[in-house]
Amino acid sequence: MGSRLGGRPRGSGDDDLEMQHEINVTPFIDVMLVLLIIFMVAAPLATVDLGVDLPASAVAPQPRPDRPVFLTVKPDLSIAVGEDVVARDALNAALDTATKGSKDERIFLRADKVVSYGDLMEVMNLLRNAGYLKVALVGLDGRTATP
Repeated sequence: MGSRLGGRPRGSGDDDLEMQHEINVTPFIDVMLVLLIIFMVAAPLATVDLGVDLPASAVAPQPRPDRPVFLTVKPDLSIAVGEDVVARDALNAALDTATKGSKDERIFLRADKVVSYGDLMEVMNLLRNAGYLKVALVGLDGRTATP
């Protein structure tokens, strides 16, 4: 290993070196720095900011029901079932009347552009609490709109 300073022979029981009771953290720090570098390099690769040109669907649209039930959220956050404006606490009864009590019927939900996401989610929660779990969001077809 190494030579001793002083003239004592190696076999003498007089060892003047003390035991070191501290943890050597240098290898731990080295491993942590390597992991930090790996994560710093890999983190930008994990983002989903890539522009993707998705393929068009070749599936024919589902047929529209004979009498769809439209639930509309207006810009002033009032709710209309069909053409009739209803209060939020009367929504359940209005939907039951429009669907003839069938909770399995799909409700077509449409909202103005200015309605916030939170307000739309509140209306969806009202639908779920009323027992209507089949909800379709209605939007304009972007392919036929002219700029």
